[in-house]
Amino acid sequence: MQITVKLFALMREKAGTDTIPLEVPAQSAVHQATALLVQQYPVLAPYIANTRFSLHMDFVESDTILAAGDELVLIPPVSGGA
Repeated sequence: MQITVKLFALMREKAGTDTIPLEVPAQSAVHQATALLVQQYPVLAPYIANTRFSLHMDFVESDTILAAGDELVLIPPVSGGA
């Protein structure tokens, strides 16, 4: 099944794109999708451990099961400010 992965900030810069179509097996969990993503974009590997995930505008855990057509948003850590 196909999902769409959305990237922001440093992850978007490293991947060179903000949207990645990703083919994953049916009943895949978020952690399985991110493992496949890292196979295609190894440059993202250092950031996955500290990334939050969102589906349908809600934060989800890495064991959340994905459905065909889902948009998985990867939210990297945010720092800075004054």
